[in-house]
Amino acid sequence: MLKLESTGESFIHESAVVSSNARIGRNVTIGPYSVIGDDVEIGDGTEIGPNAVIAQYTSIGKDCKIFQFASVGEVPQDLKFKGERSYTFIGDRTVIREGATIHRATGEDNETRVGTDCLLMAYIHVAHNCILGNHVIMSNLASCAGHATVEDRVVIGGMAGVHQFVKIGRNAMVGGMSKLVQDVVPYTIVDGHPAKVVGLNNVGISRAGIPLDSRRLIKKAYKILYRSGLSLAEAIAVIEQEVDSCEEVEHFLRFLRNAERGICRERRDSE
Repeated sequence: MLKLESTGESFIHESAVVSSNARIGRNVTIGPYSVIGDDVEIGDGTEIGPNAVIAQYTSIGKDCKIFQFASVGEVPQDLKFKGERSYTFIGDRTVIREGATIHRATGEDNETRVGTDCLLMAYIHVAHNCILGNHVIMSNLASCAGHATVEDRVVIGGMAGVHQFVKIGRNAMVGGMSKLVQDVVPYTIVDGHPAKVVGLNNVGISRAGIPLDSRRLIKKAYKILYRSGLSLAEAIAVIEQEVDSCEEVEHFLRFLRNAERGICRERRDSE
């Protein structure tokens, strides 16, 4: 049995090291040998396992679960970092598994942010200035380099590597061991080294509760983008003209217009 010391309505193991200016919510559990740094905030109901480190300027939401040996909010692995004040934010009900590392941002007052209801599995890495949306799943050993953006309900397979500044659109799925060097269009599945599109993420789109009519419009926009032989700019123009507007299609177009690194192209049958 763990020997826990009650502090108000929270329980802190006697061997844990907790800064005097950390703000600990109600019903928080902090396991043995964990370290809670200065200016840390931990929301109500969060559980922190043994030997975890929550570093300075980190905010953990409510009802999160952080497993052993995870490191959240440590200074970035970035030569540009000069000790400036920057932040890490973890949303409510997010689970961070064993050995995961999430680093705070480079640049004064910048942030690394993970949304709500995410599952970050063992030994994943989220680098400085990354932004992860809600309901994101990162499987074991997946890594996001600095300034990557991952939108809502994305699934990243095990050992996948995301290049710095790459964006992954909502409801996309990334195959295990993929190498991402270009942006991943929303609602698609990508796989390979380098990653290429292998189809629509129909299962993920359905599970997200997107209406059937909107799913049909997404499919039509996908075919124009990937099957028409048009350039990206030409495909955007045709989608604007020929596909009825809905929130999902508007997001699809908005993502394409802002794809600064180019987009993952479709895999050909010969590949």
